[in-house]
Amino acid sequence: MGDGDWSRRLGRPHGAERQTVSGSAGRGQDRKVRRVPIRAIRGAIQVDENEREAILEGATEMVRAVLERNHLAACDLISIVFTATPDLTAEFPAYAARQLGLTDVPLLCATEIAVPGAMPRVLRLLAHAETSLARSAVRHVYLRGAAALRTDLPH
Repeated sequence: MGDGDWSRRLGRPHGAERQTVSGSAGRGQDRKVRRVPIRAIRGAIQVDENEREAILEGATEMVRAVLERNHLAACDLISIVFTATPDLTAEFPAYAARQLGLTDVPLLCATEIAVPGAMPRVLRLLAHAETSLARSAVRHVYLRGAAALRTDLPH
């Protein structure tokens, strides 16, 4: 099956898009349909220690950087999945996002798999957002020591 086959089967053009309708839908009046692309944005940051404040500070810095570099507001976010390496257990990184005011965005925390030799003390996120940015224009964010994970990206 080719890249766009599933999208066509589902009745959508290739690429994840959501249609929003303005006007009086279903009442026989003209409707304007606006397509809003959905993008996935990655982020990672290495924190100094397994302490609550270090995790909250790192998660806050990472979320703010993702939002700022991609010109996003809370209302653009669909969801965020946070992961932490197995050595970070002092706090949920999603709590930092709640403290930033992301109170109606679905958030999830999980533990990364314990790969021998992997970089320690790393928080990661995968944010899904509605944005008009082209996929190639999305700015993934790798901060502090985690910048070494993606040397192919501008930091």
